[in-house]
Amino acid sequence: MAFAIEPGVWLVGRWGSGSETEGAMAFAIELSPHARDHVRQLRKREQRIIVDAITLHLAHQPDLPTQHRKKLQDNPLAPWELRVGDYRVFYDVSHESGIVIIVAVGRKDHNRLWIGSEEIDL
Repeated sequence: MAFAIEPGVWLVGRWGSGSETEGAMAFAIELSPHARDHVRQLRKREQRIIVDAITLHLAHQPDLPTQHRKKLQDNPLAPWELRVGDYRVFYDVSHESGIVIIVAVGRKDHNRLWIGSEEIDL
């Protein structure tokens, strides 16, 4: 499995076992340039935690609501959110191309969401 904070598409080709991944198609995961910048601003440990969570939770059935994933109401960021501790990963799913596109990564502090140095209202 390959995953990096550099440009491009990372193919997540591991077929896991268990109910969530059994027989499920593996999605490629792509970070938008903005999301890549958001992740790069974090400490290395936080980057690794977020990348590991993206790989674990979004490679298979990324549009199935779970404890960590939820469909959002209409908003300017993305239709889906992945919760990773205090961090939020906003993404979209393209079934036609088999790609999960990460559009933003931010930190939630109580009712405030920070993406980069900007506070976002959702």
